[in-house]
Amino acid sequence: MSSRVTIHMAASLDGYVARKDGSVDWLETSDEYLAGDDMDPEFVETFLNAIDCYVMGSKTYEVALGFEEQGFGWSYGDKPTYVLSSRELPKTRDSVSFYAGELAPFLNEQLRTSFDSIWVAGGPAVCTACLRLGLADEISYSILPVMIGEGISFFEAFGMDLPLHLAEVKAYKSGMVDLRYEVKKAAES
Repeated sequence: MSSRVTIHMAASLDGYVARKDGSVDWLETSDEYLAGDDMDPEFVETFLNAIDCYVMGSKTYEVALGFEEQGFGWSYGDKPTYVLSSRELPKTRDSVSFYAGELAPFLNEQLRTSFDSIWVAGGPAVCTACLRLGLADEISYSILPVMIGEGISFFEAFGMDLPLHLAEVKAYKSGMVDLRYEVKKAAES
């Protein structure tokens, strides 16, 4: 099975995925870009159906649980969702599993053999580890039309260069821009 690991997060233009306190109240923006594509329900459904499973850290999971408690629903549908954590966390649905071991064997030996499209949905520590370990095939970066000045960065300090190839750019009527970069492997760079 040929699988792809995609790192995806939405961030402010200045590169933050959350405020310092973890809040993401800025995700709803009021910008309008008339030349952009619509994100109609059919488009969103087709996009989400192409994802086979999600991987996230414990803090991202807790944010998702908070959204659900506030009435926004569970963003990951019934897709298998793997939470990387050694902490005890509440399990609110059967599709959620917890994993506390090494990241590389988990992704390469367990998930890649079972799923075609694996989306790493945060947080910064998990995304950075995937890149450092050479586990990610691409980065999908949704930039929202807002700057929040300070907060939690998309990635932790990386400490090395990582060559990328811009594969796709899409702009939406909401003012959000999606950038999709392929991660160049050592032989490609």
